[in-house]
Amino acid sequence: MSTNEKGTPQSRTYTVNDIAAILGIGRASAYKLANSGLFKTIRIGNMIRISRKSFEDWLRAEGLDEE
Repeated sequence: MSTNEKGTPQSRTYTVNDIAAILGIGRASAYKLANSGLFKTIRIGNMIRISRKSFEDWLRAEGLDEE
């Protein structure tokens, strides 16, 4: 796990709520997107975790990144 500039751990995954906040969409839409197969996800019980790298690569490909 890497750390950000403040020294706090940076997770290698996002939650569905994280991607909803990043994209400015509702949770239901974020769940549909997470289940769409557009980026890598991991299911742990009933939780979904989204690969940070895969999601950020998808954002860049879609032209939605802010960099």
